[in-house]
Amino acid sequence: MPEGVGRRAFPARRRRHDPLMDPRIADQAADRIDRKLRAETVVWLSSVSADGTPHLVPIWFSWDGAALLIASKPHAKKVRNLRANPSVMLALGEPDEDFDVGMIEGVAELLDEPSAAVLPADHLAKYRGQMAAIGLTADEFLTTYSQVIRIHPTRFLPWHGRTAPASTIGVRSPDRRIAGAIRRVAAHVANATAASAARGAASTAGLSPAGA
Repeated sequence: MPEGVGRRAFPARRRRHDPLMDPRIADQAADRIDRKLRAETVVWLSSVSADGTPHLVPIWFSWDGAALLIASKPHAKKVRNLRANPSVMLALGEPDEDFDVGMIEGVAELLDEPSAAVLPADHLAKYRGQMAAIGLTADEFLTTYSQVIRIHPTRFLPWHGRTAPASTIGVRSPDRRIAGAIRRVAAHVANATAASAARGAASTAGLSPAGA
């Protein structure tokens, strides 16, 4: 069983609350997975349907240092799932390299603008060879996969086995902009969740929350 760096680094009482983590640890985790996001071509996207059924698919993506962009068919199951529940988990990396992989928790946003208006040019350039191999032109890709999903990471979970993972070789100074953005999104999600729980508790008690 591989050992999780994230599991060792994050104390149990803090593991679910990124705003409370040691900023240095959060920065290191963000930097390591940022490196993987810039190198990988496929990310596994996990979503949950309205009835609680999990759904997992491999998919192409772009990463701008703060959010992931994914192009999807507008009526795909993952899109329906995200309309009901925007919470996602992503996984990337090759487990055969001593489990040098990364996992990301995040919140998905379904954009109104089509792929042709949102995806950066380097997204199409990144997958030019794969599209050509299956006879798919850039225009056909943009028309077919017109729904853009933007995913804002809220937590990075690097993972590896017993050896020093390749993703830590030549590590840069942590990009505090990335880590700061993640902590802001995580704090927003935590506050929204707490507010929702408070409203539910007030409703159960027969009370009307202030401002309702």
